[in-house]
Amino acid sequence: MSMPFYVSPEQLMKDRADYARKGIARGRSVVVAAYEGGIAFATENPSRALHKISEIYDRIAFAAVGKYNEFENLRVAGVRYADLRGYSYDRSDVDARGLANAYAQTLGTVFTTESKPLEVEIVVAQVGATSEHDQIYRLSYDGSVADEHGFVVMGGQAEQLGTAMTERWRPGLTLAEVLVLVREVLAGPAAPDGEAREIPAAHLEVAVLDRSRPRRAFRRLSGDVLDDLLAVEPSRPAGAGPESSDPAGPTTTTDTSGDPA
Repeated sequence: MSMPFYVSPEQLMKDRADYARKGIARGRSVVVAAYEGGIAFATENPSRALHKISEIYDRIAFAAVGKYNEFENLRVAGVRYADLRGYSYDRSDVDARGLANAYAQTLGTVFTTESKPLEVEIVVAQVGATSEHDQIYRLSYDGSVADEHGFVVMGGQAEQLGTAMTERWRPGLTLAEVLVLVREVLAGPAAPDGEAREIPAAHLEVAVLDRSRPRRAFRRLSGDVLDDLLAVEPSRPAGAGPESSDPAGPTTTTDTSGDPA
């Protein structure tokens, strides 16, 4: 009688994690960055029909990388969760923290019990009355949650692009400065011949959570509005070169239990 095939739990979890990471790495990166008037979202996305950045509720937005059908199902579930909670209680009771907790439970359950994990990484962001009250949560395929401050980069080149953002992002940037910076970062480093790639504005998907808007803070930027914003020259800190860094840059608090800190 043959012995049953055995795979240790550690190896099973490692294989699941590797599988999910490979799927996420195939997606184009998304950058979420705070600016003086709210939170900006941007990604290279030539498609006008499939969105990777979407509104969830009044002052909450969603961004994702990975398999479109999987994160689209999560987006729809998030909209239903927010609508039901706002209807049952009060609109002010719907916040990014509660939504992040709900997503963490779903992602964690699928990762441990289903035949394959979800190949997605998502950000849930909420704009507050001031920048100190902004909330940005990053959720991984296994349900772990990171409370981000300043900016977050997801996707296949997250580490490389995150380093570039760390060197150049600083608090208090205008919307135009942030969008110019993000486009340059998404384009990647210059080629060996010195030619830097430039992403056309038509190939960018850009949206913001604008804290000055009275109720629905989410709006998409495209056409002439986006062209005008991208025409602004990026500013740098006084006395700093292109490689300047902000010593008080963004910080991350990670909670692998699935509950935002």
